[in-house]
Amino acid sequence: MSKHDENVFTNRRDLKADAGVRQIDETPSTGHSIALMTEVGRALAPAQLEQRRLIHREDSVRRQSDAFREIRTRLLELSGGQNFITLVVSVSPDSGGSFVARNLAAAFAFDEAKTSLLIDCNLRYPNQHKALGVEPEKGGLIDYLEHPIRGLKSIIYQTGIPRLRLVPAGTSRENGGEFFSSFRMRAMLDSLRCRYTDRYLFLDGPAIKGSPDARILSDLADFVVVVVGYGRDTPAAVNQAVANFDTSKLAGVVFNQSA
Repeated sequence: MSKHDENVFTNRRDLKADAGVRQIDETPSTGHSIALMTEVGRALAPAQLEQRRLIHREDSVRRQSDAFREIRTRLLELSGGQNFITLVVSVSPDSGGSFVARNLAAAFAFDEAKTSLLIDCNLRYPNQHKALGVEPEKGGLIDYLEHPIRGLKSIIYQTGIPRLRLVPAGTSRENGGEFFSSFRMRAMLDSLRCRYTDRYLFLDGPAIKGSPDARILSDLADFVVVVVGYGRDTPAAVNQAVANFDTSKLAGVVFNQSA
């Protein structure tokens, strides 16, 4: 998997102390959990996952998988045993925020006692459905928020990865603030999280730079993970970006470097 990115994760303590960055090479399920569901189609093979730049359990991507497992472990340690909503956003565009969001969601789905739901909240440049090979024939997030009568089930798609589901962005929009700050959005997330105690939600948000949507989405999340383009974002830009968020929610920073 030569095109995978390398990731470095710092925890809250490292962020506050501005210390050296450390490189990195659960809740019970319910009886009716989606963890018991099987994919209608066949699960993607390791080679197919690698083509889509997704981690898996085989040795060929062990280093990348272990990196995301470590981030998963740290988030679980912060959660106090409860399932949670994590916002993943990059400092600037094209820094790998979407890559980190979907692989972190995949890492949670590795655990057979957990399920993950990835929600594409990058309304201007949505790409999770393309990366995961999903055809959002029945629409996505914005279509539901505009027409909730269609029901949540219609916008949740299988991904070919057991226990990982996707809510695509749906109809493209220039500005998501009015949707993300709505009561309907908050109610939707509460419903998605509370229905299953083993379900973990991941919001793939737009870049912090140039958009207020990341800050608005952080109000809906329990944790925020900030993705930094290694060699792309300056320390000043990183400090300015993390200042947008409540420090109690800031779980850490991932330094992402394309191989």
